[in-house]
Amino acid sequence: MKASSHPENRSVVVIGAGPSGAIAAALLKRQGHDVLVIERQRFPRFSIGESLLSHCLDFIEEAGMLEAVQAAGFQTKHGAAFGCGKRYTEFDFRDKFTEGHGSTYQVQRADFDKLLADQAALQGVEIRYEEEITAADFDGSRPSLQVRRLDGSEYALQADFVLDASGYGRVLPRLLDLEAPSSFPLRRAVFTHIRDNIDDPHFDRDKILITTHPELRDVWFWTIPFSDGRCSLGVVASAERYEGRPVDLDACLKEFVMEAPNLKRILKHAEWDIPARPINGYSASVKALHGRGFALLGNAAEFLDPVFSSGVTIAMRSASMAAAVLHRQLNGEAVDWESEFAAPLKRGVDTFRTYVEGWYDGSFQDVIYYERAQPEIRRMICSILAGYAWDDRNPYVAEPQRRLRVLAELCATPTPA
Repeated sequence: MKASSHPENRSVVVIGAGPSGAIAAALLKRQGHDVLVIERQRFPRFSIGESLLSHCLDFIEEAGMLEAVQAAGFQTKHGAAFGCGKRYTEFDFRDKFTEGHGSTYQVQRADFDKLLADQAALQGVEIRYEEEITAADFDGSRPSLQVRRLDGSEYALQADFVLDASGYGRVLPRLLDLEAPSSFPLRRAVFTHIRDNIDDPHFDRDKILITTHPELRDVWFWTIPFSDGRCSLGVVASAERYEGRPVDLDACLKEFVMEAPNLKRILKHAEWDIPARPINGYSASVKALHGRGFALLGNAAEFLDPVFSSGVTIAMRSASMAAAVLHRQLNGEAVDWESEFAAPLKRGVDTFRTYVEGWYDGSFQDVIYYERAQPEIRRMICSILAGYAWDDRNPYVAEPQRRLRVLAELCATPTPA
């Protein structure tokens, strides 16, 4: 069905009502701008990425949503625990180098994302669910979008600016040929939600547990407890690590879990009542984070890896930064999206990238499990794990590659007899 010949005119169109879209829309609305959000799905809807970092709360608070999140009953998260065989260590986000929120939450994303979107709507943001952007034209005087409703009817939109917060849907990268190959190897995640029935006294529900396979250092598991007695459980491995394993995803995940002694012990009473799902080739990148009339937020631009739960943090950080630049632009100021948005955002993303790469080559694992680490260095590492990857006062943010290399060499040195 053809769209009307008279397009609807709006100031800002946000594609996607997930965390980055809801935050960006609310921030712009609070500054007095006209904002319309187009969301392809109906909320609540399932999404992966349940363990929030502390830095997320800074942006939730900025958008006026913190009180609602605090009242929602989500599982408190104070930090991250790491286990490998008999080795165990933990980082408490309340004891970190960078100032900011310490405790955060572990959330069922269906409920969390709907809460943020509803909070944006309560602030006056218009959200249209079950509508999809099918075409985009940025060559004219103003960006033009084609929108298809659930019933198949279509209409046209024109805007002063478009923010793509479509996450894995990656709407503008697909429509504008902006997609680029990721620098990360192809990996696969298999995950589910279980009723965990954990009674192990050493298990801390206030922390995400990241488990390293005792023999395959590039294979790891997440265990994310929720407040209702369930948890998210997943394994991440390269394609070849799945060879020879059961084709059935439930059996495959259980086989992996049984190879990790700590998980085998902790999850001995678990009820596996939801079929496991796969995520294949999740890492993604783009040729540019912005262009004439648009900018890309969060996973619509780049997704690294789930190991340190950085995805939602990067998404919210990009939303806050983009909203600040766009507010000034809409008020008639001259702005530079590359120097004021893309470059500073990439600095934090590249910090995360360094430690993700270090995780898979084993160097950062040596740092994580090092038993004689200096407390101040642990606090600096803890800040990065808590999401504060943009704090250049932290030496491990300012010089991540060199600092990690030196620290990893120290941690890999055998202890003197």
